[in-house]
This record gives sequence, structure tokens and C-alpha cells, in this order.
Amino acid sequence: MTKRAKRALSAGLVAMVSLVAFEYMAVAIAMPVVARELGGLELYGLAFSGAMAAGVVGTVLGGRWADLRGPAAPLWTGAVAFGGGLLLAGLAPAMEVLIAGRLVQGFGGALVNVSLYVVVARVYPEDQHPKIFSLFATAWVVPSMIGPAVVGVIVETVGWRWVFLAVPALTVLAGLALVRGLAGQPITGGQAEPAPGLLRKVSWAALTAVGAGLMQYGSGGNLALLLAGLVLLGLALPRLLPRGTLRAARGLPAVVALRGIAAGAFFATEVITPLMLINERDLSPVIAGLALTGGSLTWSFASWLQGREVFGRKTNLLGGSAAIALGILLMGLVTFDAVPVALAYPSWIVAGFGMGLVYPTLSVRTLELSAPGEQGVNSSALQVGEMVFSVVSVAVTSALFVAAASGYWTVFAAGLVIALSGLWVAPRAAGRGALADAATPEAVGSAAR
Repeated sequence: MTKRAKRALSAGLVAMVSLVAFEYMAVAIAMPVVARELGGLELYGLAFSGAMAAGVVGTVLGGRWADLRGPAAPLWTGAVAFGGGLLLAGLAPAMEVLIAGRLVQGFGGALVNVSLYVVVARVYPEDQHPKIFSLFATAWVVPSMIGPAVVGVIVETVGWRWVFLAVPALTVLAGLALVRGLAGQPITGGQAEPAPGLLRKVSWAALTAVGAGLMQYGSGGNLALLLAGLVLLGLALPRLLPRGTLRAARGLPAVVALRGIAAGAFFATEVITPLMLINERDLSPVIAGLALTGGSLTWSFASWLQGREVFGRKTNLLGGSAAIALGILLMGLVTFDAVPVALAYPSWIVAGFGMGLVYPTLSVRTLELSAPGEQGVNSSALQVGEMVFSVVSVAVTSALFVAAASGYWTVFAAGLVIALSGLWVAPRAAGRGALADAATPEAVGSAAR
């Protein structure tokens, strides 16, 4: 690959990831205005959980599709669905139509995300994977830093519809850069045999999405829904993950488990942090938001360090897990009036740094442990585990928040317990080196049976 084509490909990959990340964040900011204008406030939660459910199905389908036929078809199908869903949502005359657009967008975005992992595996040499995934991590972090201001201006000036309608044009530009960079690259073709049990896996993915959605809705105080969702997840989720994930068996299962643990602990506490700072410590929304911005910056910086392999793999995973736990502990202390509120700012700087070490390292490790023809299915398992573990963690901590009289500290206590479990899993995910892990049947093998 020429340097020019490589630059075009890298730019296209990062642009595509950034667009998916921007929409993920932008919708959360614009939705209150959308619900007020279109009505259907009772469908507000479905705009989020519906996209997540479609994303789980798209991730499972896209991973197997990419292994079977190469990442080109699911990548471009996903890009079209992502842009089409945005257009449908932006032009929606009613809340029901907007939710339909969100379903299509969530499905397409998931196809894109998992396909890009397979593109990286096929196109870039293995020694460049850390740098590429550090760029991916930064592509998710940057929208969280600049996105709120941009979306706020769009909503207040030209209207919320352009939060959805402007991105398809940018998706076309990112796609053109990808076409140029991928010209002549080995992204077509795959396994010759049919995908075994693909329909069955997609069905389990749908059940997993329903279970996660039930838990999310049940977390508001409906114990029956919460338990029903948990039972569905217990039945369906293990069939989408590498065997041994729930007990963190060494190698790939532990990698998937650690990604879910880190994401679940971090996001479950992050979503409650602004509410705690505003309601309990009397900060303004802008000042409270700055506490999270510091974490975004250090996440990006630590990802940059990981991409240059400043630390070893085990240091990234163990040290990063410890930093996440420490950050959650410090932020939890801020829930008590006797602790200075200023502690909130270094707290999330520490937690974000830990995520920046752990997150891209696990992406690299997944491809390292994937045999040819398994990059897609293993990458989809990594992403499904992350999504579902996060939903479960948020649901459990939300239920604790609702049930407990002094709810804020219980959320951080639960998040700390989840994060501390990562210290046990991290060495099992790091392994004893690439060759040793590759020889371990638990590590390489097929994902989810």
C-alpha cells in the first residue's frame, strides 16, 4: 500500500468511526427537543434501547458476514443503512417514524463498526494494529469533547433535524476516502463454506437485545421486568460469546469479559456523575460537564501511548483496570459533603486514563487471538459483550439508585466492585505472550457456540 493510499484509508476509517460516535452522543443531547416537538414522550426510551437492540443484531450478523464474504459487503451495506436511517429520522413527521430511523441507523452503525475491525485485520500488518486502534479510540473520544457544543448550536440555530440530516453527506465523504484507500486491498472473499447456524446466532442476538432492553426498562423500579430481562440474557448471551467468557477463561474469553467489565463500570458511573454533581454539589451543568471532559482528554492521551506501545500489554490492562477503579472510588467520595467537590476533576482524569489504556489494548488482543476467518465473529463478540455488560451494569446501578435512600454512593460502590473484578481478569486477558495464547484452545477457537 502506498503512503498516499494508507493515509486515505486511515482518514476514512477514523472519519467513519467518528461519525458513528458523534451520532451516538448527539442523539442523547437532541432527544429532549425532539420529543417535545414530535410528541410521544412515552416512546423516549425506545429511541435509545431500540437502536441498541438493532445494534446487537447488526454486530452479530456483520461479524459472521465479514468472515464469510469479506468485510466489504457488510461495511458498505452498513454505511448505506446508517445514512438512510439518519435521513429517515431527520425527516420524521412523528416519533414512531423517528424510532424506525433509529433502528435502521443502529443496525447500520453496528455493521460498520464490526466490519472495520476486519478491515484492520486484513489490510494492516499486526505491528500497526495498536496505532490504528488508538486512532479508533480517539475517534470515539473527540466527539464527546466537542460534540455537546456543536449539537447545542445546531439545535438552537437551524433545528434538531439537522443533527440527523447533516451526517449522511459526511458519511458519503468518509466513504469516498475509504474507497480510495481500500482499492486493491484484500477485503473481498472469505470462507468458502456456508456460515453454520447464522440464523440461530441472529435469533440469539435478538433475544439478547430484548433481554437488555427489559433490564433497562425494569431498572426504573419494575422488578419483574428487570428479572425477566436478566433471565433472557442468561439464556441468550453466552451463545454469542466465546465459551468461558462468563468465568473469564484465559485468552479470548477473558479479553471479552474484561472489555465488558471496564465499559460497564465506567459508563454506569459516568451516567450518574453529572446528576450527582448538579443535584448534590450544586454545580451548573456546564461546570459539571467539565469533570467528564478531563476524562475524555486522558482517554485520548492514554490511547496515544498505547498506540506507541509505551507500556507492555499486561501493564496496560492491569494498570488501566486499577486506574478505572481508583477514579470511581475518588468520584464516589465526592458524594459526601465533607469531601471537596474539586476532587471530581482529577477523579475522572484518572478513570479516563485507565480506559485509554485498556480499551484499544483489548481490540488489538482480540485480533491477535483470532485465527484467519474468525476476526469478524470474535470482534462482534467483543462488541456485543461490551454493549450488553454496559446495559446490565447501568440497569443494576440504576435499580440500586432508585431503591436506596442515599442512592448516589451506592451506584459508585457497585461500579467500584465491578471495576475491581477487572484486576483479577486482566492478567488472564494479557496471557503469557502471543504464541502461548494462540496454542490455548480456550483462547482461539470459535466464538460463541
